[in-house]
Amino acid sequence: MDHWKRQALEYGSMLGVLLALVAFFGITTDHFLTLTNFQTILSQIPTAIILAVGMTFILILGEIDLSVGSVLAFCSAVFSVLLLHHEWPMVPAILAAIAAGTAAGMLNGLIITRWSVPSFIVTLAMLEIARGLTYWVTDSRTQYVGQQIEWIREASLLGIPASFLAAITVAAAGQIILSQTLLGRYSLVVGQQEKVAIYSGIDTRRIKLAVFAIGGALVGLASILHTARLSASDPNSGIGLELEAIAAVVIGGTSLSGGRGSVVRSLFGVMVIAVLGSGLVQAGAQEHTKRIITGLVIVGAVVLDRYRNRA
Repeated sequence: MDHWKRQALEYGSMLGVLLALVAFFGITTDHFLTLTNFQTILSQIPTAIILAVGMTFILILGEIDLSVGSVLAFCSAVFSVLLLHHEWPMVPAILAAIAAGTAAGMLNGLIITRWSVPSFIVTLAMLEIARGLTYWVTDSRTQYVGQQIEWIREASLLGIPASFLAAITVAAAGQIILSQTLLGRYSLVVGQQEKVAIYSGIDTRRIKLAVFAIGGALVGLASILHTARLSASDPNSGIGLELEAIAAVVIGGTSLSGGRGSVVRSLFGVMVIAVLGSGLVQAGAQEHTKRIITGLVIVGAVVLDRYRNRA
């Protein structure tokens, strides 16, 4: 019972922060509380939501993935080149992009588990490798996909972008896996005390490899929505997306030291960052001001996480 009360309190606090931001910008700006603005926000965050789902699992393990942005650009490049230059049908090209992301995630996980190399170093190397592969595959040129993929961006249900509904579905599946399956439960145990998990008979290497593979597959899926939003595959796209995903997950209360986290709270974290960014734009804030304020919010979330750990 205490567990459910704590969960309700945490979800309620995140919802309260989100509503407070909406109310604040609704009062202080002229056009924030409009249907068009909310539709714009919802159309911009599906990629961030899917990336945050994968990053939640990785941080719960006590690991990190800095290659997300570059791998997303690589998956987008694979998709667009196969579609445009090799005339692959849409579905096989999408599956190839997801496979490319899965392969990158599995390679990260394999190196981390096989040779006990810190995930920070491994994924930093993958960041460079994936970006280099992206330039090679695209010949350093933007691939304009256009109408072949714009339907994904334009599709909607009752005024809600279909891409947002798809991202919410992925988040719901992620939360179910985290809370109701052995993979999710073992991930929490590994993040809390890896040695205890090993002594309990849990194959921690397989858990880490599975989580990094799933994270990579989600990056591949996110790359399709990202490409649809831009109507193109830009070899320079995705820079900084890994930091945005980490920020959203941390704001959502997932511990950087591992062992605690929630996909639902990460979803709230994504929405908090999106609403904050949109509101600051509506208020006329310049780019440097937006970055400073967002950075302060992230620092505040990390400090709060430290206090939670001590408690």
